[in-house]
Amino acid sequence: QVQLVESGGGLVQPGGSLRLSCIASGRTDSIYMMGWYRQAAGKQRELVASLSNSANTYYADDVKGRFTISGEIAKNMVYLQMDSLKPEDTAVYYCHAKRFPSRQSWGQGTQVTVSS
Repeated sequence: QVQLVESGGGLVQPGGSLRLSCIASGRTDSIYMMGWYRQAAGKQRELVASLSNSANTYYADDVKGRFTISGEIAKNMVYLQMDSLKPEDTAVYYCHAKRFPSRQSWGQGTQVTVSS
């Protein structure tokens, strides 16, 4: 199995920035996509951004221009730079990895709170 460990969450004021980090360990040889999901209180978990092993990226519409996903899957690391944070970005953020042929792994989650 693959273990994912996130870090970098915390409390930040609106307009501030945070950088989330995720490190994968274990059976990482077949990972082909890593990304970030978030789940706000009372809402469903949603995909925020993803990065493939071919360097293609995806962003949810409401974070485009504010968040940047980066890293190298081959190094088992992915980051999420979060700028211009808004209160509606408040959620638990989860690192996610997909591994051939049909396996996926989740991190424990890190809390991001945007509040004055």
